[in-house]
Amino acid sequence: MAVLILIGIIPLVVFTLIFINTYRAKAISQRINELQTRGSIICNLVVSSAYFTSDSGAEVDSELTQVADIFGGRILIADSDLNITRDTYGLEEGKVILLEEVVRCVNGADSKFVSQSENMVELVLPVHNPESNSIDGVVVMNFSLNSVNTLYDSMQSIAITLVLVLGLIILVISVLYSGQVVMPMKEVAGSIAMISSGDFNETMQITGYSEAEDISDKFNSMLSVLQNLEDARQEFVSNVSHELKTPITSVKVLAESLIGQENVPVELYQEFMVDINEELERMNKIINDLLTLVKMDKNASEVNISEVNINEFLEAILKQLQPIADKRNIEMIFESVRSVTAQVDEVKLAMAFRNLIENAIKYNYDNGWVRVSLNADHKFFYLKVSDSGVGIPEELQDSIFERFYRVDKARSRETGGNGLGLAITRNAILLHRGSIKVHSIEQQGTTFAVRIPLMYSE
Repeated sequence: MAVLILIGIIPLVVFTLIFINTYRAKAISQRINELQTRGSIICNLVVSSAYFTSDSGAEVDSELTQVADIFGGRILIADSDLNITRDTYGLEEGKVILLEEVVRCVNGADSKFVSQSENMVELVLPVHNPESNSIDGVVVMNFSLNSVNTLYDSMQSIAITLVLVLGLIILVISVLYSGQVVMPMKEVAGSIAMISSGDFNETMQITGYSEAEDISDKFNSMLSVLQNLEDARQEFVSNVSHELKTPITSVKVLAESLIGQENVPVELYQEFMVDINEELERMNKIINDLLTLVKMDKNASEVNISEVNINEFLEAILKQLQPIADKRNIEMIFESVRSVTAQVDEVKLAMAFRNLIENAIKYNYDNGWVRVSLNADHKFFYLKVSDSGVGIPEELQDSIFERFYRVDKARSRETGGNGLGLAITRNAILLHRGSIKVHSIEQQGTTFAVRIPLMYSE
């Protein structure tokens, strides 16, 4: 509030002082110019009337009296011998004036002399005779600046009064305005305190000013995002706990069975150890997939980009997955219209494409098919992975990229799925500034369409 008052009053005070002082300086300058003009007229009258050599000085005396009365001052006329011949005050006539500036003007050293003090202004003007080209005398003018200073003091008093009144108005407005501003800020502080305690259900309702309402809306949007993040975090922790608890429970049961039996046959012992090993492998896969997701969630500067021939890249992945397809007599088809080279992170993109193709095999029917097609234009390359498999219900297609989400949990457990594969795939594609879409019909098959730029950009 104090800042608002200072911002409002200080410029006003500075402007007022500058204005008043400028006015005073201009008024004094104008007064001096007027006196010089009237003084020049007197000098011309002195010369034209032969004032110092004749008795015809009535016109000069009339002008002297008029100027002295108008401007409230004193005028002296002295001849070239510095004898004062006329004094509007009638005090110094017949005396000699020995002021330095008067002597200099008579001797022709100065064309005029102007002296100004706080309350007085003095002018010394030479009486120049153009016929003889000589200085016949001087006119000395002394005038008070009291009228100018009085007006200046009056304006200053009025200005101070106005500043005080405006300052009071600004103070009242500042108090009222600050109250309107502080109240919403207190509500914001209260809401932040609630959030700090972990309550993301708190909402802010501020009305009255569009700016405050905008802050309220933005704050509530932020709370919504934080609530979603918190829900996702809790769900993630719950899913991880569940996924790890299942194999741990299985290992514990199998181990307790072995411990609780004496003279366990070697065959049974080996069978239980195989089951324990499978559960440990499942736990290891979950942990590795989680670590992969965490790494992909970090800054994209960790992407290692290189020029890769995408055709050869896909053929290598298909070759690795061919044995899995052969076990169920699934035909693998690769279609490529042209040779495609792109700037990609080979490791991360291999995980993404391998997940898509492996899912197409796992969630397919025996004797089915998987078709992988590659195409490109001048800017992007396009990958489609289609299968003749079980398909995905339409209402679930928006959720398949979420972590730990599985369409058919029983089937996923049979195939070794943990619900992280498509999340990893989507993250890897997004790191390449790409996109992925899905189209699926139940019991007919699924198609994943991927688009990735040929040139990687930060």
